Amino acid sequence: MRCPYCSQINNRVIDSRLSKDGRMIRRRRECLECGRRFTTYEKLEEMLPMVVKRDGRREPFDRDKIISGIRKACQKRPISMTQIEEFVDSLESHFQDQGKKEIESTEIGERVIQTLREWDEVAYVRFASVYRQFKDINEFMAELEEILRARKEKKEG
Repeated sequence: MRCPYCSQINNRVIDSRLSKDGRMIRRRRECLECGRRFTTYEKLEEMLPMVVKRDGRREPFDRDKIISGIRKACQKRPISMTQIEEFVDSLESHFQDQGKKEIESTEIGERVIQTLREWDEVAYVRFASVYRQFKDINEFMAELEEILRARKEKKEG
């Protein structure tokens, strides 16, 4: 592991800790050349399925792309980065456990949209407007009316 400060490869591990879910090891390292400390994360390389896009293209499962989309939807909303990362961790685990070689992008999108609907209505609508590709204001209004109807039923029920 190269030191991020001086680029030398001579370093030693000072401390190692297992993550809460046991899927990653956090290592504190000290560079033997410049003496500075840095942190690395060690994670088992797992085989994730290919994602089949709507247009038929196939691309590797990209956790960063999913996090980015959720973060945009949750911008200035009361949803923590930890909450987002834990959700994407569970999403990743779910698809690994299925053992499929390919998954539809819509399967990922529907899981994300369902979670956002539970977390925050504004984040949900932001994500849905892009994911569901609303063609006009009528489709957008129909989605908002559905949210209001569900909220009303929840209060009455």
